Amino acid sequence: MTPNQVTILALLLSIVTGAVLSVFHDNKWMYILMPIVMFVRMALNAIDGVMAKKYNMKSKLGLLLNELGDVISDVCLFIPFLFIAHDFGVGIILFIALSIISEMAGVTVQVIGSSRRYDGPMGKSDRAFIVGLISFLIFVQLNVIPYLHFVFYICSILMIVNIYNRINKGLEEAK
Repeated sequence: MTPNQVTILALLLSIVTGAVLSVFHDNKWMYILMPIVMFVRMALNAIDGVMAKKYNMKSKLGLLLNELGDVISDVCLFIPFLFIAHDFGVGIILFIALSIISEMAGVTVQVIGSSRRYDGPMGKSDRAFIVGLISFLIFVQLNVIPYLHFVFYICSILMIVNIYNRINKGLEEAK
């Protein structure tokens, strides 16, 4: 298996999981899929990078697949929360939009000569943890749904700090 195939596998897993949870969002027991998939996705994300470096299999296509795959996976895995949000999805839409902007901020600083930025708070791993935790709490029937919009708004504020940090540190490094 190649690193690109691992990346595509993680992407397909995210798309399928997001679709299943979107269709069956009323079935609380389905939310156990999210923490499992988040863990597997993060593991696959690490594996593809290790494979690419260790076996000298880095490629331009792999870089594109990795970055785009992460953003597409996030969108697919976060969309199911739109169907259960009590604020008509405003909080989750903001969370999704800022997730994309955060990743783009980390990538685009490379254009000015900086390295890929992974600064936090509320980077990819943090978002995966929060979404996995929320999903687990829904699965165990804790009444967290009425409070989700607060969680997503707080996470969004943290992502604004994240975006600032990535841009600011990217500019500092590029000097």
